[in-house]
Amino acid sequence: MNLKDIPRVKTLTKEEFITNYFKPQKPVVIEQCIDHWPAYTKWNFDYMKTIAGDKIVPLYDDRPVDYKDGFNEAHAKMKMSVYIDLLKSEPTKYRIFLWNILKEVPQLQNDFEFPDFGLKLMKGLPMLFFGGRDSYTFMHYDIDLANIFHFHFEGKKQVILFDQNQNNYLYKVPHSLITREDIDFSNPDFEKWPALKRASGYITELNHGEVLYMPEGYWHYMKYVTPGFSMSLRAIARQSKNLSRALYNIFIMRHFDNVMRRLKGQKWIDYKNEQAIIRTHKNATI
Repeated sequence: MNLKDIPRVKTLTKEEFITNYFKPQKPVVIEQCIDHWPAYTKWNFDYMKTIAGDKIVPLYDDRPVDYKDGFNEAHAKMKMSVYIDLLKSEPTKYRIFLWNILKEVPQLQNDFEFPDFGLKLMKGLPMLFFGGRDSYTFMHYDIDLANIFHFHFEGKKQVILFDQNQNNYLYKVPHSLITREDIDFSNPDFEKWPALKRASGYITELNHGEVLYMPEGYWHYMKYVTPGFSMSLRAIARQSKNLSRALYNIFIMRHFDNVMRRLKGQKWIDYKNEQAIIRTHKNATI
């Protein structure tokens, strides 16, 4: 794959962000955006264990999608204190995905503020993400195609991004928000997935306190180089084509896929995975 480094800046004004990154829909890493937040110094595994240790958290791993699984259905549950001990003691595939801190631990909001990037952030949806060493998310894009600001805490995380113009090369699974789950985007097998050689994207490694802006509908793959966690804030898609696609995903595609899983079971999942190869190789003229 042709991956170039995501641009990095120390700081960024609202006007610079809008002009240089939001309007052209380009990603950027801001290195010194949240140094003044209490979270910058407070948020680590021990603090989260102290403040949220008794909470039961939903956990996800890298098992393939099963027809019996509901949309974003957790694979396991565990006390946060037990999960953090696990993260610190050994590698684990278990991740926390889309954990709403306002709902679960409201006092955490005292540790951060909603920055003014010139976009209206969804203040009811600050989400936390945790992962163990070498755990990863499948390449996917978000159902609402939102603008995402990803604030990283503790550890290091590798991020690979593609915009929607690269869909023909990514082995996108139809009626889904993911690519083929058996692709290792951190070390792809080009003999098995030849279209990936034509894909052009971005790569970076996030460190504590850094903020990644992911434009509307960007595909993202995230791998925890070391155990760590992040918080995402989001703003609704502004481009009309992305708004319409978001509405389609939420109100039609998701429900159609769930109906087909109930009707056809695993055959539906297998069909979609086959079509991901057939359609990609056709569109990429492989």
